[in-house]
Amino acid sequence: MLNKEFMARDLAVLWHPCTQMQDHESLPLIPIRSGQGVWLEDLEGKRYLDAISSWWVNIFGHNNPLISTAIKQQLDRLEHVILAGFSHEPAVELAERLVAMTPDRLSRVFYADNGSAAVEVALKMSFHYWLNRGEPRRQRFVNLSGSYHGETLGALALGDVSLYKDTYGPLLLEPIVAPSPDAWQGQEGEDSYDTAVRCLLEMEKILSANSGEICAVIVEPLIQCAGGMRMYHPHYLSGLRSLCDQYNVHLIADEIAVGFGRTGTMFACEQADISPDFMCLSKGLTGGYLPMSAVLTSEDVYSAFYSDYASLKGFLHSHSYTGNALACAAALATLDIFANQPVLENNVKLAALMMDSVSTLTDHPHVGEIRQTGMVLAIEMVKQRETREAWPWQERRGLEVYQYGLSQGVLLRPLGNIVYFMPPYVINAEEIALMGRVAIEGIERACSQ
Repeated sequence: MLNKEFMARDLAVLWHPCTQMQDHESLPLIPIRSGQGVWLEDLEGKRYLDAISSWWVNIFGHNNPLISTAIKQQLDRLEHVILAGFSHEPAVELAERLVAMTPDRLSRVFYADNGSAAVEVALKMSFHYWLNRGEPRRQRFVNLSGSYHGETLGALALGDVSLYKDTYGPLLLEPIVAPSPDAWQGQEGEDSYDTAVRCLLEMEKILSANSGEICAVIVEPLIQCAGGMRMYHPHYLSGLRSLCDQYNVHLIADEIAVGFGRTGTMFACEQADISPDFMCLSKGLTGGYLPMSAVLTSEDVYSAFYSDYASLKGFLHSHSYTGNALACAAALATLDIFANQPVLENNVKLAALMMDSVSTLTDHPHVGEIRQTGMVLAIEMVKQRETREAWPWQERRGLEVYQYGLSQGVLLRPLGNIVYFMPPYVINAEEIALMGRVAIEGIERACSQ
C-alpha cells in the first residue's frame, strides 16, 4: 500500500526520463527507500538486484562506505565554490590522477556536469581549436551508425539512434555517418576483425573526400551501448587513430559508459593501445553518487586557446557546478578503490560467471547472439535465430522481460529486444546466478507469445 500511495504522489507532479508516462497507468513505479551493495529496497521492503547499475553509473555498489565517508568528510570542509578564478584541492587532485591514469597525450582536464555536457565540450573544443588555428572551413563531424552520445542538441546530433533523434531533426547539425564496425551486423563470412577492416576502408573514403572540412570523428570505444550494446574489435580503434593522424582530424573517445573497467581494462582505448585527442568520462567516475563529467585533452589543444584576452581565443564554456567539491571527493574515493583493490582482476572472474549464467541460451531459437566485452553482456532476442529476423519493436518484448524481472526481484531494463547485464562490480556469484536465471525465464516468457 505504501508503494501505491507514493506512486500517486509521484505521478501527480513528476515527469520521468526516457518514459512514455501513459505506461504508468498499468506499469507501477517502484519507489526506492534505500540501497546496499547491488540491492535496492522499496517502501514495502521488497528488494531488487540492480543488474544495470542504475543506468550504468554505480560501479561499487549502493551506499558504499568508502565513497559515502569521503563525501561526508568533504561536506564538513567545502561543498562547492565557483571554479572560474577559484580552485580547491579535490578538483586539482582528481585532475592530476585522471591525467596520470589515462592514455598518453591527455594532459588537461575540463570538468562538466554529465555525459552529454562532456560531449558538448569536446565538440565545441574541437571546432574552436580549428578556428583558432586558422581553419574555419572545418565545421563537420563524423560519427558511426548506431551510435549514441547523449540528449543535449549537439550530443544528440552526433548520435544515430532514430528513436531519440528523429523528432528533433530540424534542430540538429548533420554529421557524416560512417558504417559501424558492429560485429553483429558483419557481412556473411566475416569475423569481427574482418568487419573492422572493411569499415576502416569506408571511414578512409569519408576522410579523404572531406579533407579540410572535418573537425573530429567521435566513437564509443568497443561498445555502442544505447544503440543496442553493439560490440566491435579493438583493431577498429587502432586503425581509426591512424586514419585521424593521416588526415589530420581529431579523435573523440566517448568513454562515458565504457570507462572505469566496464570493458575489462580501465579504459576501452587501452585495448587498442591508442590515445584519443579528447576523452569524455562520466557515469562511473563518481561511483554513481553524484553527477559529474570530465573531458581530457592534449597540450596541443590547450595551447590553441592560450592567448591574450583580446584575441578572443578563450574557451568561454561553463557550468555552474563545474568541479563540484563533493563530486570530486566521490570520484577520488572511487579511484582509491581501483588503486587499493584488485578490481579489474576480480572482474575477469565475475565476467566469466555472467556468461556461464546464461550459457543455456546459446542455441535458443529466439536468441540470435550472446555477446560480451568485460562486465557488459548482451542477449539479442530475435523472432527467428536462423535468419536473425527481429521482433517488431511495437510488440515490446523487452518490456515483458523487464516486468518479469521486477516480479522476481531483479532490475533488468532491456534496450528494445536486447537484454543486458551491466551490474556493479561488487556483485557475487550467487547474485549473478539469480540475475542469469531471471533473465532466461524472462526471455522464455517474452518469446513464447
